[in-house]
Amino acid sequence: MHLRKLLPLAVVAAALAVPVPAAAESPVAGVPAELQAPAQQLQQQAQQWQQQLPQSQRDQLQQFVQPLPQPLPQLLPPSFSDNLDGWIHNALHILGQRGIPASFEGIHRNAMRESGGNPQAINLWDSNAAAGIPSKGLMQVIDPTFAAYHVEGTSWDIYDPVANIAAACNYAAARYGSIDNVFGAY
Repeated sequence: MHLRKLLPLAVVAAALAVPVPAAAESPVAGVPAELQAPAQQLQQQAQQWQQQLPQSQRDQLQQFVQPLPQPLPQLLPPSFSDNLDGWIHNALHILGQRGIPASFEGIHRNAMRESGGNPQAINLWDSNAAAGIPSKGLMQVIDPTFAAYHVEGTSWDIYDPVANIAAACNYAAARYGSIDNVFGAY
């Protein structure tokens, strides 16, 4: 077997061997209670590391890790495509970890109505824009709302589609119970 094919396994094995401080996240299935804190920290580090890889390498890593015995596959987060469906699934993954209600259909419906699925959209003509705070991004969120409802673990860039979806869903959950209950401008 070539060394480059063993690299993902070596990275996972090396990460498992390094002691790390505790983190408060959702439990990693198949990991004993006394090892949950290091496993959760590894999961966070793996998420950060994996986000730096090109999508094709993320897909290869997922294919390599999935057949491994539990809990190794869960140490790497799911891989999401870099398109509207992937952004929604990524946001749903983050929202689910934080107990913020949303569905794919509710997010998709609102994203298409608000921006036509364009994460760089900006509204320069409505009342928000006239007040100097235009709606931005996939879900057309204004800066103060984005800051107030930002979801931990997402980017602080309002144009980042996952962060924009998460903040919009967090706002909609607080105001309407869920993004699924939003059928017009919000």
